[in-house]
Order: sequence, then C-alpha cells, then structure tokens
Amino acid sequence: MAMNVVGLFGWVGGWVLLFGVSVYSADWLVWVFLPYFVYAPYRALTQLRYFPEALSMLRILRTYGWQCVTEVPYGLTDRPDISSRHYGWFELPNPARPEQRLPMVFTRHLRLEWWSRRMAPRAKPYLKAQIEEIWFAGDPRFIGVIAAFSRSAYPRHMHVIEQRMHCPPAGECLDDWGAGPDDISRGRRAAGDSIAP
Repeated sequence: MAMNVVGLFGWVGGWVLLFGVSVYSADWLVWVFLPYFVYAPYRALTQLRYFPEALSMLRILRTYGWQCVTEVPYGLTDRPDISSRHYGWFELPNPARPEQRLPMVFTRHLRLEWWSRRMAPRAKPYLKAQIEEIWFAGDPRFIGVIAAFSRSAYPRHMHVIEQRMHCPPAGECLDDWGAGPDDISRGRRAAGDSIAP
C-alpha cells in the first residue's frame, strides 16, 4: 500500500513539476518532456487501480493467517470447471478435506507478469523453482492471497486469488467441500460479503 501511495504521488507530482519547469523554460524543453506528459497520467490511473486490490488483501489478511504450501499444481490454461475468465490457476488443498484440491484463479491481470513468467509451460527451471513453495492466506473454498516464498520476513509478489468453480445456485458446492457456517462467515468477511448464501 505504501508503494502504491508513493507511486501515485510520484507520477502526479512529477507531471506537475515538469509542467511548471516547461512553462518557464525554452520551448524545445516541452518536446523533451512530452513522453512523460503522455505516460504519467496513464501510470497515475494504473496506480489508482491497485488500491481496491490492496484493500482486499488487507481484509483477507486480517481474517486468515499465512501458511506455507509446497508442490502446488498450477497452470495458465483455461479450465472447464471454472466459470469465469481468468489469468492462471493454483490448486490448493481444501482445509476440511486435505486430500481434495480446489482450483483458485487470478481474476485480475494487473501485476501478474512475475507470476505468469514462472507459471508458463516453457518457463526455465530456475523460474519454476521460485514458485515450488508459496505462501497462502485464505480459504481455497472462497478467497485468498498468494505470495512468493521469501527467505526474508516478508512475502513478495502478493496477489488475490478467488474460487470461481461452477457451483449450483443453492450452494451445494460448499456442502461438498465441507464448509460449515463458521467457514462461510469468515469467507464472507474476507471477501467483503460477496459469497452467495
């Protein structure tokens, strides 16, 4: 969140500063700064789009703690059992039935370059090794935050992933996955009440 705020003020502040410099200097200097004048508003709007996801991560991390998960199947291909467009998936163990794995998907493409380079089928082995062990906070039946394992004390490359499997309207999937009332309540808190009853 701090980097989002710094980035937003940096792009907007830089644009205002260079505009002020170009007004009081030679005309040719405007042409030098023109690429920044065009690109900075786009970057400022992109920074604004990061805030909802950062707030969602905060809500999830207040509800669930981190756990380390290894040997997680993943892919970038489409899956017929997932109901919406997505940008890649991880299969994580169901907390109620650890032998059952549930696919969770990236539903937003922002900041996915790092993950997609490592999840690609033709990725080099040293890149794939960076996601053999991941950190996960959440419940695979609902929503979670995934992060790259780091030797430091902080997770890196955090991203929200969601459960988007086809599910009957009555919510029978939640029963099949062993989700009780407490699990559903926590999932609603983490997801901002977007889980069907």
